[in-house]
Amino acid sequence: MEMEYEIVCFDSFFHLPAPLTEAQKQVLAFLESACAGDVEIFKKLAEGLDHDGKGLAATVAGVKDAEKRGSLHFAAGEGNIDSCKYLVDDLKMDVNERDKEGETPVLNAARHGHTATVQYLIDKGAEPAILSTSGAALHNAARNGHIELVKFFLSIGVDIDLQSDVGTPLMWAVGHRQKDVVKVLLDHHFNQVGDDGMSPLQAAVAVDSFPCVELLVKAGANVNVMTGEGMWCGEMTPLLVAARKGNAESVKCLLQAGADPNFTDQDGYKPIHFAARSDSRECVEALLTVTSDTWGVCEWTVDGVIEFMKSEQQGLTEAGRQANKRPKKDLPEQRRKLQMQRLRETRHLTGRILLRLKMLIHWLPIKLIEFFLYSQLYPFHSKIPAISYDPTDGTLFSGRSDCWFHLGGLKRQPMLSI
Repeated sequence: MEMEYEIVCFDSFFHLPAPLTEAQKQVLAFLESACAGDVEIFKKLAEGLDHDGKGLAATVAGVKDAEKRGSLHFAAGEGNIDSCKYLVDDLKMDVNERDKEGETPVLNAARHGHTATVQYLIDKGAEPAILSTSGAALHNAARNGHIELVKFFLSIGVDIDLQSDVGTPLMWAVGHRQKDVVKVLLDHHFNQVGDDGMSPLQAAVAVDSFPCVELLVKAGANVNVMTGEGMWCGEMTPLLVAARKGNAESVKCLLQAGADPNFTDQDGYKPIHFAARSDSRECVEALLTVTSDTWGVCEWTVDGVIEFMKSEQQGLTEAGRQANKRPKKDLPEQRRKLQMQRLRETRHLTGRILLRLKMLIHWLPIKLIEFFLYSQLYPFHSKIPAISYDPTDGTLFSGRSDCWFHLGGLKRQPMLSI
């Protein structure tokens, strides 16, 4: 049976930290000693937890914090290999135990670059490829720049293209600008595009890491690869992203590697438009001579392109929009207006339908009641004309006629039959 404790408790009324119980104090001291690395104190505190006589191993295995992390997670995360040996060799702790986020002790050790601890845990059966919400052990080593660990994982055959929620280890290294790790990973191999539609080259450009861009281009990355549809930046090439970021070094590097300067995004904009919008003169200068003349720009110079994009952004160049010759592609402003018009039409139609339903809900019970009353005043089976009751009673005659009218009698019999 597990002994799970939340170390931080809160008073339910004042929302202030509540005093720890004696049991919680013992657990806190035990977990802190796992981090500290003093094995003798750690063993003594572990023995003090076995109040119920269930056995030391079972008691220690059941001690976890609010995130379901046990003592082995803490010891591995701090690189305390002696504490890890006590827990694994003596108490037979599970080396692949997961916390609430799916993280294992070996992942914790890899995240903080504890190579010896990682090697020990793997020797004892730890699986480095177990994925958590924050990737696997290799992803975390790559993200934090632990080159020796990355080399170790690759040497034992860990999949270099292991996919996580945010991509491969290479994507993690690129995304955190870990140039040296990127170089190590590229010495093996890499995928041009991840499962999420983003390539390492696009990621390098997006985080403004020119050293990583340079390494990827030299390694043969596709400079015209597009992001998948629905990505944060739409369908864009690395050059479009670099121009959008105003990164002149990356723009020049990509152009030299054969990037297409005339590729347009889903709205018809070229890299030079994004460069001008980001007010990067150096990027515009690099793109100007290799970009074909484009829609709406009257003066094909650096200043002319920048001024055009500024005025277009401010909505002052209606003529420039009309001069746009892009087939089957709307300007952003026109698309926005069309979307707003459709939204208004949808709301209007929805409002009319709801109004009709509301009227029907209110009208139907009233009509049913009226039908009941009228039918009682003039039952369908009645064949006796009103005039037969009293030829001089005009009220009876007119009332009978009104009932018959409301019951739809005009469609069945002539009025004189009343």
